[in-house]
Amino acid sequence: MRTGASDSLATLDGAGRVALVHDWLTGMRGGEKCLEVLCEIFPRADLYTLVHVPGSVTPVIEQRRVRTSFVQRLPRARTAYRRYLPLFPAAIERFDLAAYDLVVSTSHCVAKGVRAAPQALHVCYCHTPMRYVWDQFDAYFGPGRAGPATRIAAHLTRGMLQRWDVRTAARVDSFIANSAHVQQRIQSYYRRDAIVIQPPVDCARFTIDRRGPDDYFLVVAAFAGYKRIDLAIEAARVAGVRLVVVGRGPDASRLERLAQGARVEFLAWQSDADLARLYARCRALLFPGEEDFGISPLECMAAGRPVIALGRGGALETVVDGMTGILVPSSDPGAWAGILRHFDAGAFDPAVLRAHALGFDRSVYAGRMRAALDAAWRRRQIS
Repeated sequence: MRTGASDSLATLDGAGRVALVHDWLTGMRGGEKCLEVLCEIFPRADLYTLVHVPGSVTPVIEQRRVRTSFVQRLPRARTAYRRYLPLFPAAIERFDLAAYDLVVSTSHCVAKGVRAAPQALHVCYCHTPMRYVWDQFDAYFGPGRAGPATRIAAHLTRGMLQRWDVRTAARVDSFIANSAHVQQRIQSYYRRDAIVIQPPVDCARFTIDRRGPDDYFLVVAAFAGYKRIDLAIEAARVAGVRLVVVGRGPDASRLERLAQGARVEFLAWQSDADLARLYARCRALLFPGEEDFGISPLECMAAGRPVIALGRGGALETVVDGMTGILVPSSDPGAWAGILRHFDAGAFDPAVLRAHALGFDRSVYAGRMRAALDAAWRRRQIS
């Protein structure tokens, strides 16, 4: 290890002594938007990940040296990598990071369990402790959520993964949580403190459409059980309103069956420009799941449109009830349907919505991450 009191983060990066670790690279979602900024902060850092689907993320990420695990070579790994969850701990631990003085992991699954060199600094930007094995286990593996074989395997391996998740938290020197909600979960499961830096919103991508809203409500989410897209579909059915759902994922077949006979339109992941247009013309974005944070509500606000969200989790940190949207206290479809049926899109000022989103802008995230990483590095240098 080549550490010295005069080393700066820029010096470390220039000498090839920084490694970034991310769970997987299969699409541009919230976690990848955080990673993209870290790639800009450390333009020479090497990037380690379990699985990489080339072309699935932005050029900022794609252009660097990406090293993958043995999971990459397993059958159907690029599309069905989640089935290899029990192998993820072994895969992440096999990465050889002996040459790096600074390791920054961005983790919602196993990335924080990577083995850094003994004298290296490991900072984890934690999106959440593994939700699949903790409080949202049933949302992924409960009745109707997965096949019998998958459910049996999940129950057999859950305890092992929980123990590994807790044990490897000790490998992290400093935790950064993406929300106060996740900060509490880190304390609850790992008994570790964390500072909070909310994820970035690229507000420059979005503009206010002065024509006002069209007739549809919008959902933008991966098709996973905990996202509660089924709640949005049922509420739209009961209210008789139009719903546009953007995304894809393992829950697609079930959601399409639920939507039969309702005014629901499914769209695949959209280009940045098309998604910006969808945000700008919707009556409101629906955010029915209990999320760790959630970038899509702030993206919608950056386009001047309000959000109807479940009043739990990360939404409490982004949606100001009555000013930038409505917080719904329950997951009762009837309650949601009543709000949709009588929703007044004109009650929200687009300029106020955008101003609120700007407080979470990409530049804010980049500045706070640089400062937090620099402070952690300085503490390590003088310890």
